[in-house]
Amino acid sequence: MVERRTNGVVGWLLIALVLGYAAILLLAPLVSIILGALKNGVEPLIEDLTTPDALSALGLSFRLALLAALTNGVLGLVSAWVLARHNFPGRRALNALVDMPFVVSPVIVGYVMIVLFGRVGWFADFPIKLAFSVEAMFVVTVFVSLPFVIRELQPVLAALPPEHEEAAYTLGASRWLTFRRVIFPALRHALTVGVMLALARALGEFGAAAIIGGAVEGSTETATVFINRTLLDRNPSAAYAMSLLLGLFAIALLMIMNYIRHIGGKKHVHTH
Repeated sequence: MVERRTNGVVGWLLIALVLGYAAILLLAPLVSIILGALKNGVEPLIEDLTTPDALSALGLSFRLALLAALTNGVLGLVSAWVLARHNFPGRRALNALVDMPFVVSPVIVGYVMIVLFGRVGWFADFPIKLAFSVEAMFVVTVFVSLPFVIRELQPVLAALPPEHEEAAYTLGASRWLTFRRVIFPALRHALTVGVMLALARALGEFGAAAIIGGAVEGSTETATVFINRTLLDRNPSAAYAMSLLLGLFAIALLMIMNYIRHIGGKKHVHTH
C-alpha cells in the first residue's frame, strides 16, 4: 500500500473528522477516568485497589481471562486449521457460527447458561453445578472471547504456500514435525495477537459473568462487576481506580499487539 501526501481541503477535512472521532470516543473517556482516579491523589487510589474485595475481584478476573485466553489459543488454533484446511458438510455454517459472540449480547449468554444449568434448568442434574459458579463464568468467558484467535489465524493459514509443506513431506518429515518446524513459525505472531485479543476481551467481560456468576462479593465478583457495584454503592473513587487499572492494562496489551503485528508484517514482506 502506497502512502500519499495529504493535499486539498477534502483530505484535511477527512483527517480532522477522524481525529475528532477518536478524541470524542477514545481519548475523552480515557482522560476522564485518569482525572477521576487521581482526583484525591495517588494514596487513595492505591488504598482503593488494595482492599480485600478489590484484590479478590482482580485475582478472579485475571485467572478467568488467562485461562480463557489459553483455552482459546489451543482450541482456536485447531478450529482455524480445520476451517482453513478441510472441506466438510456444514463448514460454512460452522464458519459463520464462529462470529456469534460478536452479535449475541453477553447478557443473553449468561441467561441461557442459567436456563440450561440452573436449579430448574434443562441440565439441572449435570454432575458439575455450573449455575452461579466460577466454572460457569469460565465457560461464558471462553465463549465471548472465542472468535479472536480463529479470525487472526484463518487468513494466515489460507495464505501459506503449500510448497514448503510438500518439500518437508518429500524429505520424509512427519505431519507433526512439518507443523512444528514449517507451519507454526508462520503462525506464531498471529496466534500471539489472537491470544492477547482474547485476553483483553475476557478481562473486560461484564454481562455474562455477572449474570451466571451471581456477582457475590469476594466469590464470583470480577473487576468489571466490582466497578458496577462500587458505582451503585456511591463509591466512585474505587470504581475510577479499578477502571484506570483495567484501562492501562488494555493500553499496554494494545501497544504490544501493534508491535507484534509490525514485526510479523516486516517478516512477511522479507519472505516475499
